[in-house]
Amino acid sequence: MLKKIYKLGELALFNQVKEQEMEKHKLIDLFWECTLTCNAKCKHCGSSAEKKKYDGELTTDEIKNAFKQIANDMNANEILINVTGGEPLVRKDLCEVMEYATNELGFRWGMTTNGILLTDENIEKLKKANMDTISISIDGLEETHDKFRGVPGSYKIIINNIKKLKEANFVKHIQVTTVFHKENINQMEELYNIMLSLGLDSWRVVSMDPIGRANLNDELLLNGEEIKKLLDFVKSKKKDKRLDVTYGCPSFLGLDFEKEVRKSYFYCRTGINVASILYNGDLFVCPNVPRRKELIQGNIRKDNFKEVWENKYKEFRTKNRTKCKECEECKYWDYCLGGSYHTWNFDENRQNKCVYNII
Repeated sequence: MLKKIYKLGELALFNQVKEQEMEKHKLIDLFWECTLTCNAKCKHCGSSAEKKKYDGELTTDEIKNAFKQIANDMNANEILINVTGGEPLVRKDLCEVMEYATNELGFRWGMTTNGILLTDENIEKLKKANMDTISISIDGLEETHDKFRGVPGSYKIIINNIKKLKEANFVKHIQVTTVFHKENINQMEELYNIMLSLGLDSWRVVSMDPIGRANLNDELLLNGEEIKKLLDFVKSKKKDKRLDVTYGCPSFLGLDFEKEVRKSYFYCRTGINVASILYNGDLFVCPNVPRRKELIQGNIRKDNFKEVWENKYKEFRTKNRTKCKECEECKYWDYCLGGSYHTWNFDENRQNKCVYNII
């Protein structure tokens, strides 16, 4: 009981910080979705990415000019560029662009990748481009991972590539992200031991979200009991302390789990200190949010990023941005603010995944 009272006090202070962040909306994380093309076809992909070529992708010069504009107008040293896709490494000019962004403009950057294309040649290019952080996907033991990702033999390739990346010894933080679903939820302990053996800096675990291609594979989504099992697992490994294990978004988890499985309390920062440049130049929030026309804030081909950041994005910075009857009646509304934007059901005005309500 005393712990819950203490957490309620912490939450009240956190709520004040959150409101200040909404008002100041300082950009911290800028996603660059460098391509939608991917060499895998994962069952959970929020972007429904696949191997085909997508029209309208920003050219090398266009994205360099965009980063230069942002660096000229804002403080590049305070912004982390998070490169995502699709699969970033299918884009041949990726390291050329990011070497320019770091060496010439002063940005820091990290990348989310499926890890298949982390060849010796690409690792050397990433080193030259001063990549700070990387998050690599492993979604189960070998057979489960390969089936989930749609690439036979990929598990062994990725494990070997992580070892090579460790040996290269230039990345400041190597993380593996695992999406848990019905077919790997009972592999947690075995996977933990594998992550330990790889010498990672952190292991980020998430539960599969009802977005993108996951909606075509919804039989794999975890139920409340399974999510609670995953959260209990993360809590136990936090106490173990041999590896930094953390639970990613979405959702406020209630006082039994908030700040027990993450470093801080949850709220969705999309549009507050998180923005993105999509593959076609659209200015957006977290790339996993549904790409509804009314949510697109501009396009880097014709708009100045700083002006858009300062003068638009307003619907993301209001307390009631996602609110419905169910949320209004929840005692944690002030802290949660409706959960993650990427799982919000805009057509029915409700949250598709409220973890607190189901665990």
